[in-house]
Amino acid sequence: MTTKLIGEKVPRVEDERLLRGQGQYADDLMPGALETAVLRSPHAHARIVDIDVSGVLDVAGIHAVYTYDDLTGPMAEPLPLLIPHPTLTHGRTQYALAKETVRYVGEAIAFVVAEDRYLAEDAVSRIEVAYEVLPPVVGIDAARAAEHLVHDDVPGNLAARMEQRVGDAESAIAAAPHRLGLDLHVERSAAMPMEGRAVVARWDTDAHRLQVWTSTQTSTGVRAAVAAKLGLDLAQVDVMTPDVGGGFGVKIVHPWPEELLVPLAARALGRPVRFTEDRREHFISSAHERGQDQHVEVGFDDDGRVLGLAVRFWHDNGAYTPYGLIVPIITSTQLLGPYKPGAYSVVFDSLYTNTVIVTPYRGAGRPQGVYAMERTMDAIAKHLGKDRAEVRAVNFIQPDEFPYDHGLIFQDGRPLIYDSGDYPGLLAKLKRLIDWDDFETFRAACAAEGRRVGIGLACYVEGTGVGPYEGAHIGVETSGKVKVAIGLTSQGQGHQTALAQIVADELGVRFEDVEVVAGDTRRMPYAVGTFASRAAVMSGSAVALTARMVRAKALRLAAEALEADVDDLEIVDGVVRVKGSPSSRIELGTVAVLSNPLRYAFDEASQAATQFTVGDPGKPPVAEDDEPGLEGRDFYSPERSTFAAGMHAAVIEIDEDTCEITILRYAVVHDCGTLINPMIVEGQIHGGVAQGVGGALYERMEYDESGQLLNASFMDFLMPYVTEVPDGIELDHLETPSPLNPHGIKGAGEAGVIPAAALFAAAIEDAERIPIRSMPISPSELFELRRRHTDPTTSEEPPR
Repeated sequence: MTTKLIGEKVPRVEDERLLRGQGQYADDLMPGALETAVLRSPHAHARIVDIDVSGVLDVAGIHAVYTYDDLTGPMAEPLPLLIPHPTLTHGRTQYALAKETVRYVGEAIAFVVAEDRYLAEDAVSRIEVAYEVLPPVVGIDAARAAEHLVHDDVPGNLAARMEQRVGDAESAIAAAPHRLGLDLHVERSAAMPMEGRAVVARWDTDAHRLQVWTSTQTSTGVRAAVAAKLGLDLAQVDVMTPDVGGGFGVKIVHPWPEELLVPLAARALGRPVRFTEDRREHFISSAHERGQDQHVEVGFDDDGRVLGLAVRFWHDNGAYTPYGLIVPIITSTQLLGPYKPGAYSVVFDSLYTNTVIVTPYRGAGRPQGVYAMERTMDAIAKHLGKDRAEVRAVNFIQPDEFPYDHGLIFQDGRPLIYDSGDYPGLLAKLKRLIDWDDFETFRAACAAEGRRVGIGLACYVEGTGVGPYEGAHIGVETSGKVKVAIGLTSQGQGHQTALAQIVADELGVRFEDVEVVAGDTRRMPYAVGTFASRAAVMSGSAVALTARMVRAKALRLAAEALEADVDDLEIVDGVVRVKGSPSSRIELGTVAVLSNPLRYAFDEASQAATQFTVGDPGKPPVAEDDEPGLEGRDFYSPERSTFAAGMHAAVIEIDEDTCEITILRYAVVHDCGTLINPMIVEGQIHGGVAQGVGGALYERMEYDESGQLLNASFMDFLMPYVTEVPDGIELDHLETPSPLNPHGIKGAGEAGVIPAAALFAAAIEDAERIPIRSMPISPSELFELRRRHTDPTTSEEPPR
């Protein structure tokens, strides 16, 4: 009997191959391919006066050198602005190779193709470029001052200003019994996947087709961009995503210059060409995220209920805006979390700086928004002398208020309407898990031993499963095996396991008979991509709908073969049988044979479907409203996003002398609707918590005033080791299924990272009794804050 698999901790089918070193990444493909290297700008802002490549052209083993002047047609135009927005009045994107001006250290200027990487790198060092160095704009303060401009035609360095309002927040704040103002700062960080960007391309001169393998989060997006830029029909381009060594958002950006230049060179040279990014390149030429300055004004009553909330923030989008305003829009809307302020206004400026572009990194604007809101909640509690959990509870949206319409527009252009949730239930679980009510007893015991400890909590709501759509194709082989193709890509999320669980349940087949293929435009040419915690919601729903379609056809064909009524049939372990009469049965593989009327028999099984064996001579072999094969394709397109939620709590200890922070306990309660595979969800949360710890306590991008990234290596860019990540995360789930999709699923991919900065700021502040307004924070910064706090003669601002 088939066991229901949705909700079960099924071991991941992906792991054995990867753990045995049998993964295939882009750099493993096409042995003997020509290799490439990129000349990148050493200046943050400069005019290119001259490029001399003459020292390269006659070097043996060099096949091609490209600068902007070698690009023609669409390739000579700026890269796409992927997500336009009405308020993005001054959106700008870079060229595949810099034209006239470079605007950040690392911007691509020349592209060399050679027999091997050594020759390519040597050739790059021979290219001579004359620059006229221009004043750089580094940091939000410099961008706002606008003494210098990143783009001459963008006044005030202002890419966009956006405002949303619900009610009259300013009047509500002015009339409130209590008012507070906070100035907050979140520093830059970056995704840092183990594998950087990589792309391989091959041009088939006979078929006039281009094949591209790229480490991306959207194979269909890359396909469309390559076709448009190279002047090819979409049907001439195949894009396949091999194993991907991490994405975390940086690989949703497309096309990267190299994703166009490599196919361009492969077609021109008639040989496979490869680009593999090295680690320094990833630091200085791939995307960053997080950097914001925030000002919050809040008015509240004696219970801590928020009557009015006004937020103004400034977002550093780097030198260009290829991904539009997605990050600051998410900050401005997800900032509200599980709360319902009486009135709300938010205004943000998205500003150009002479630094690497800023695009979504796991969390994608939510960590900044949660930081603003949760710091505000803690400030209200402190002002009133109330328990921090109590203040949050009085502001919660209640379970009977769903669906809850915030009156705002979300990042997908749809209304910000929460579909389901139980925030009081989450908080109750979290308090029990972390022993919130007993913490003061623990603090007193630690104080008696000379130890300084603190506790914090942070709440969040995460918009997941954004549209516009995802699809799936499912086919049953004559062997009974089930082949599933989805269009989005996988970077370790466990899609092959979780989606197979859904198909096995929906179709009534064994889990081990289901095979899932992702990110191959030959198998599924229509898709959007993997981002915004959308895979389980979108592709999970698509495979469920498609499996139901295939199941219906299988039952119809089996009913004809068994001379039974469709309603009397069931599918169990890949066998269609009459309910209550299991001996009256037919294998699903046999149904697949019967679904395809044949003229020719190729084996014993196919003989059952030939013209003298089956069919009614008075009817067409394939009905007008049918098609051959036991297969189907369907798409899921939601009316709006689903909204997952969660709450984290942490107990920390701070060293009295060094200010080193040790995590003693870490608890998570999460609601992602129906759990497909709890083990995979827990793995996602654990990984997210690790990244959250890094973003709160270690990781930042350190630029100097000239726009040079000072810590562009793993020797200088700190990341947490296993010794810094919480050991034994205490985890619990609450399931409030979404009414918007077949299985009630919400996303979970970013849950672990979202509240970390707010959480650790709260715990540190609780331990030190010092306001924490800037994150991440290092031991040396905390030491300085402690010194300033205890020295009444110190008046200057604390370090940021």
